[in-house]
Amino acid sequence: MVNNTNSTVNLYNQTASEWVRKHPLSLSDFTARPFILEMCEPIHQLRVLDLGCGEGYCTRELHRRGAAQVYGIDVSQGMIEAAQAQELANPLGIKYAVGCATNLQQFGDGEIDLVVAVFLFNYLTIAQTQECMKEISRVLHPEGRFIFSVPHPCFPYMREPGYPFYFQVEDKGYFSQRDRLFPGQIWKRDGSWLNVQLIHKTLEDYFNCLKIANFNTMPIFKELRVTSEHVALDEAFFSPLVDLPLHLAIQVSK
Repeated sequence: MVNNTNSTVNLYNQTASEWVRKHPLSLSDFTARPFILEMCEPIHQLRVLDLGCGEGYCTRELHRRGAAQVYGIDVSQGMIEAAQAQELANPLGIKYAVGCATNLQQFGDGEIDLVVAVFLFNYLTIAQTQECMKEISRVLHPEGRFIFSVPHPCFPYMREPGYPFYFQVEDKGYFSQRDRLFPGQIWKRDGSWLNVQLIHKTLEDYFNCLKIANFNTMPIFKELRVTSEHVALDEAFFSPLVDLPLHLAIQVSK
């Protein structure tokens, strides 16, 4: 197994301040997060867990959309400190904590109505993803929903690494590179970039993990991409990725 936990913690402890923003700035703030948040509706009066919450960008929006209680969990102390600093500056009642996505012992069975994981699983191995999804299934209310996003598994193999988003895969082995960790970068519209990582998994891997965790309902499945509205907003920034599958968003219910 790749030693991904220390790698992820170190990466985000070192770069937490670079993720703090009040408005959309990075590529996926435009091409992924708005669509994922819309999938979460209706949120009003739900108990919500934002798993892999980072510095709380989506966590705060989930609260603003009417959740009764929002919890943010992340493995990075630096990210949680950044989230807590923003909570202190603008109190919303969000509860943040450092924690492991594969062990949600702080939550009881059926305690959560909605679990959201925005770009969490690209940092987990297949085995860790299975354990995480089993824990999510356990903490979800019997009628609860689970919504997550990941980089599209095909994307790294469809273009040469470069601006404004890439993962540096070593070769074109879509199947043979499963469970390998690859570095990447995703740009902001101000010209700076964020370092990210990908532990490559295939579509089959994700759906097998869901099955093992007893998510057996038909999923809602969206392939997220650059739209014409994005290009109209900033052609130079978005046009290099036109017609490429950037991200997946998946919703399942218990």
